[in-house]
Amino acid sequence: MKFKLSLLVVFTSSLAFIMAGGSGMGLHSFVIFIMGGFLVTGSANALNQIIEKDYDSLMSRTKDRPVASGRMAISFAILLAGAMCISGLLLLAYFNTLTALLGALSVISYAFIYTPLKRYSPIAVFVGAFPGALPVLIGCVAVTGEITTFALLLFAIQFFWQFPHFWAIGWLSFDDYKKAGFKLVPVVDGKIDAGIGKQSLFYTIMILPASILFYLNGFIPLIGLILLLVGAVYFIYKAYLFFKEPSDFSARKLLYASLYFLPIIFSVLLFNMNG
Repeated sequence: MKFKLSLLVVFTSSLAFIMAGGSGMGLHSFVIFIMGGFLVTGSANALNQIIEKDYDSLMSRTKDRPVASGRMAISFAILLAGAMCISGLLLLAYFNTLTALLGALSVISYAFIYTPLKRYSPIAVFVGAFPGALPVLIGCVAVTGEITTFALLLFAIQFFWQFPHFWAIGWLSFDDYKKAGFKLVPVVDGKIDAGIGKQSLFYTIMILPASILFYLNGFIPLIGLILLLVGAVYFIYKAYLFFKEPSDFSARKLLYASLYFLPIIFSVLLFNMNG
């Protein structure tokens, strides 16, 4: 299930659920949403590992995963992934049909579009950013029943965040990806294209207008905007260092910054919401 990754996804989607007004729906609704989100996310991650079992076994950071290592039978893994998917979607359908449909879209796009595309082109990173950002949209839609401006802004922040986060991982895991035949990282003359630093910086900068739009639409007060901008500028600075001098050191610093940025920024939004 990629437990830690699933927890981060559920954490951000749960904050989106609360920010959209889900706290007024009662504790039981919140628990149902967390369970549904965790099961759907776990299902997508499980399907990813089933499809990539032969490639995971070639990479040092993934070779010990249950299916890749042979500790779990493929038939059981498929059964488990299917059970989690159906159960999770039924729980999300408790809120409204659109929430369940978006949940299904996230599983399909991640497991059956992004996952196989990883072996063909770095465009997979762009494609994968959509299912990666859908959880926050799902969190909002579960409450409102529609896709609002606020939901789209949350989606935008998580969408842009994924590029510097992934390119940092791509730089650090390039040798592993190469062994497994993944073409996620652009290559020039057999080496990583340093242009990923420019892309990391560009997409990180795009978080700024998204943050400002929260304020301009009246979702947060001025202090909330200032806190968002401080966090974004720090993230941009780390992306700039990676752009200026791509290295394992700068990539690792950018990766750490990305891991801290998302939960902190969503927490800032949560505690600075107007109304």
